[in-house]
Amino acid sequence: MKYIKADSVLPIVLVEELQSYIQGGYIYVPSKKDSKKKWGELSGCKLEIEQRNMKIRKGYQQGKSVEELADMYYLSVHSIRKIIYGK
Repeated sequence: MKYIKADSVLPIVLVEELQSYIQGGYIYVPSKKDSKKKWGELSGCKLEIEQRNMKIRKGYQQGKSVEELADMYYLSVHSIRKIIYGK
């Protein structure tokens, strides 16, 4: 995260009001709750994992064993079972 000078993005009146509380320090302004992205949404990682998990479930339905799927996807047998059984 990079720092932004307050006077370059905020009205001077607001900067002066902030200075009455803190001068020369750092303030973190959090994002609004409704604008936050969930894990993996920005990078696309979440979608990739969901697609991988669908392939694992499909492979299992087509007769592949849990051990085969674990070897194919470089995951533990326990992880494959969690994906298949939704736990």
